[in-house]
Amino acid sequence: MMSGKIKIEITESETFLLELLKSEKNAKNQAKLQVLYWLKTRQVESGGHLAGLSGHHQTTISRWLTKYRNGGLEELLGRKEGSGKKGIISTEAIASLKEELKDNEGFSSYKEIQKWLKLFYEQEISYSAIHKLVRYKLKAKLKVPRPVNIKQKKGVKEEFKKNFQK
Repeated sequence: MMSGKIKIEITESETFLLELLKSEKNAKNQAKLQVLYWLKTRQVESGGHLAGLSGHHQTTISRWLTKYRNGGLEELLGRKEGSGKKGIISTEAIASLKEELKDNEGFSSYKEIQKWLKLFYEQEISYSAIHKLVRYKLKAKLKVPRPVNIKQKKGVKEEFKKNFQK
């Protein structure tokens, strides 16, 4: 089927496809739109030529076109629901935690965050899961002051801050 002439009715206009192609951020969806655009503008007619231009296998392109025939752009560009493990922390808790981390006081330890989640959201989350969430997903650091030398004279830090801002 794919090596010969491709018979497909593309309902979208050339300009619409071109605009969609330019605005698409996902590389795989860009490739799918590019294939539709080439077919709509009749730059390619055979599956072999289309596969060579797009850099994708003929079977892949055939699967894309079948999706388009069955459900249009919605079906072709739609993302499947991930089959992986769902997050253990609710989105509401994550949003609230994000706001708490922005606060100047913040949290002084991951254990403190663990207690906070248990108290307010009744969720018991492991220390490592909280660390991964805060450090890598939310890209936040805990607000822990740097240690001060015990020999440091009082008022030196405030004097430095005052003079530094000038």
